[in-house]
Amino acid sequence: MVNWRTKERLSGYIFIAPNLLGVLFFFVVPALFSFALLFTNYQFSNPDVRFVGLDNLRRLFQDELFYMSLKNTLIFLASVPVSIGLAFLVALVLNKNVYMKSLLRAMFFMPYITSGIAIAFVWMLLFQPSQGPINQFLKAVGVQGPPGWFSTTDTSMYAIDIIWIWYMLGYFMIIYLAALQELSSELLEAAKIDGARTWSTIRHIIWPLVSPTTFLLLITGLIMSIKTFGIIQAITQGGPSNSTTIVSLYVYRTAFSYYEMGYASAISWVLFSMILVITLIQWAVQKKWVHY
Repeated sequence: MVNWRTKERLSGYIFIAPNLLGVLFFFVVPALFSFALLFTNYQFSNPDVRFVGLDNLRRLFQDELFYMSLKNTLIFLASVPVSIGLAFLVALVLNKNVYMKSLLRAMFFMPYITSGIAIAFVWMLLFQPSQGPINQFLKAVGVQGPPGWFSTTDTSMYAIDIIWIWYMLGYFMIIYLAALQELSSELLEAAKIDGARTWSTIRHIIWPLVSPTTFLLLITGLIMSIKTFGIIQAITQGGPSNSTTIVSLYVYRTAFSYYEMGYASAISWVLFSMILVITLIQWAVQKKWVHY
């Protein structure tokens, strides 16, 4: 019996070893190395590496561009609950017997699996200030002086938000559809027999029942949004005038454009702290609105 259990345990370790090694060498070791770089002035172009203590953190908290990127990140994160809300409504509709619902589900999900570069190129054309279809439509319905979108600092971050809402909506919708299809049909039928209106059923029955799914999407959506930078880099490169520079993009630019690895490590650990704090707050608050 002992030998059998030992063999079973060894087999389990062998199966999980590739993933464990991947996590160790591609996540844990780089994270520890980044933490060590935080206390140095390491640059690719400078072989003289010195211990600088907390100088990188002091510089960070005096960096106006960091505060601007932090504000832009908060604006960017506001797109997540909007996308979740829209995805829930779309999932409710597509969970019914609607015409071509399978095709519609695929169409909504398609942006999530599409190349970020292709998405960036299409939306740059759509948001083109003078000849873009969006502004042409706004002019056609009587809007005088439509937004400049990516060409102005006032609207560029909100244009990014619109793209991100559209991009994430399909992913959120698919997860909601899976949750809705697991709901008890007897419970919904009982509510209908008792005379509950559609909105009351959604608000008091369906929404509480899918709250664990909402909680999952909120955590994963915020973390994905905080870490993303590819679409923004492809569309605006953080411009104009850094109005679309978020913290993750600032880390990338500092590390691979300016080659200041020590300072980039400081920014990345502050970014990690943000993700940790947001996650802990959500775990603390979820007890009041998540129903298991």
